[in-house]
Formats: sequence, C-alpha cells, structure tokens
Amino acid sequence: MALVNPQTALVAAQAILAVHLLIAGFIVAGLILIPLGARLNWGFVRIPWLRGMHVAGMAVVALQKVAGRACFLTVWEERLEAIAATVPHATPALQAFGERVLYWNLPLAFFAWLYVLVFILVVGLWFAVPVSRRTRQRNTSSKM
Repeated sequence: MALVNPQTALVAAQAILAVHLLIAGFIVAGLILIPLGARLNWGFVRIPWLRGMHVAGMAVVALQKVAGRACFLTVWEERLEAIAATVPHATPALQAFGERVLYWNLPLAFFAWLYVLVFILVVGLWFAVPVSRRTRQRNTSSKM
C-alpha cells in the first residue's frame, strides 16, 4: 500500500518535474548567457555563487550518467507517477511538455558522453569568463 494517495503523488511528481525543468533550463541558459554576457559586459555572469551552482549542477548531471544512473529527480518523479497511475487521470500539460524536453529515447552512453562534454564546456567557461573576485565597497563615511 502506498504511503501517498494518488492525487498527492501526481501533484508531487509535477512539482519535481517543474524543479527538474528549472534546473535543466538554468544549465542551458548558462551555456548561452555566460559567453554572451561576457561579450556584452553583463556583470551577473561573473557572480561566483551563481557560476558555482552552474558548474556543480552540471557536475551532478554528468556524474550520474557516467555512473550509469538515472537522475535522482527522474527516479522520484517516476515513482510518484506510478502511484498516481493507480487512478485514471489525464496527463497534465507540464508532464507532456517535460517528457518531450527532458526524456529523449537515446542510449545511456549518448547522454554520458554529451553530459561529460557539456561539463567540460562549463568548466571551460569558468576559465574563459572568470568570476569576479571584487568585493563591494561599503560606504563607511557617516552622513550628518
């Protein structure tokens, strides 16, 4: 017996899928915006914590595929969808969209190579477009 009712499982699966899409979008956007932002002098592309999240996110994705594992978000989503499937329901639009964007019917080796190459690109961007090491100067003068 499932610990989660099917309707709750469906909502949770959709929430996980939304997070999954946001993470994938963040990584892809970074691949485009970092070199573009460097060329156009956009300061946000040099923010250390943002760039660190970009490298770390892609590292997690690549390591999972090299290890021969599915993304943990995919695993959670599929488990929840299996619970939700115990009662009839229409496929939510987000699920239909997410499946088209995230889940391609290609061999695992293709994704392992792709994600390792993209990780190398992300690391290369770290060096090609270095993060800003400047700290903001606080105005310490008192105003009277």
